[in-house]
Amino acid sequence: MGMGKDLYENSPQVKEVFQRARKILGFDIARLCFEGPKPQLERTINSQPAILTVSVALLSALKGLALDLKPKAVAGLSVGEYSALVAAGCIGLEDALRLIRKRAEFMEEASRRNPGKMAAIIGLAKVELERLCREVGCEVANFNCPGQIVISGSLDAMDRAIDMAKSRGARYVVELDVSGPFHSSLMASVKERLSEELNGIELSDSRVPIVANFTGRYENLKDEIKENLINQVNHGVMWEDSIRLMAGDGITDFLEIGPGKVLKGLLHRIDPDLRVHNIEDTQSLFDFLRNYGGTSHVIEG
Repeated sequence: MGMGKDLYENSPQVKEVFQRARKILGFDIARLCFEGPKPQLERTINSQPAILTVSVALLSALKGLALDLKPKAVAGLSVGEYSALVAAGCIGLEDALRLIRKRAEFMEEASRRNPGKMAAIIGLAKVELERLCREVGCEVANFNCPGQIVISGSLDAMDRAIDMAKSRGARYVVELDVSGPFHSSLMASVKERLSEELNGIELSDSRVPIVANFTGRYENLKDEIKENLINQVNHGVMWEDSIRLMAGDGITDFLEIGPGKVLKGLLHRIDPDLRVHNIEDTQSLFDFLRNYGGTSHVIEG
């Protein structure tokens, strides 16, 4: 809890984003982010709009400082992809919040119908883990970085997969604190309903290339972006491929905007030579300003 609070108290741009989000969502998202209660904040239906709001608010604080940020590309992991779309001018905050709230609602409902979980498998080869998933009926949900892959599936299948991963040499297995088997075929109903919601949303072609979770490739056209968002919910996130694509094109500086430093850790494991600047509060914002020398890429989420 408390994410975004200090910047909210010191930045009119951040406060304005939270106020807009409150009107759109119909509840005080700032109070939920700052005070909880924690179990309520951690619900998918609340955590996803909260992460989006905080990320966009932090981006607004940066823009309020009139920095000449000219990202060569944007990307975001899972829910963070929606923040990236806002940053790229593909979708407005209002539509993004309405869409992410519906997405979260659909995911909660699908998880109640198809209970499951997710786990990060560390230290098992990709080919071996994919074979294991086929054997037990799980699926790869996130290709995060070398040696860390997240799997997703039903409760029984995941229990078998976790035991087998340990017996086959995984160094660590970490069950994720999520409410369902996200980015798996058990989210098929979400894909269908999200597609209907997207038909009522006005997307624009992006002003900068977006590296899509679903393909791990650059996308610019609104129809492509729409299809990627639809497919993202029940397919694996190609995060390692996305970062390698950008690094291969000479992008060496990354800016992670949003709560936490998870992406910074993943990027350093993908390529230790990448420079990653994290902005999640006033202190990290000031640290970035002191060291700012021309960031070439923005990561949201």
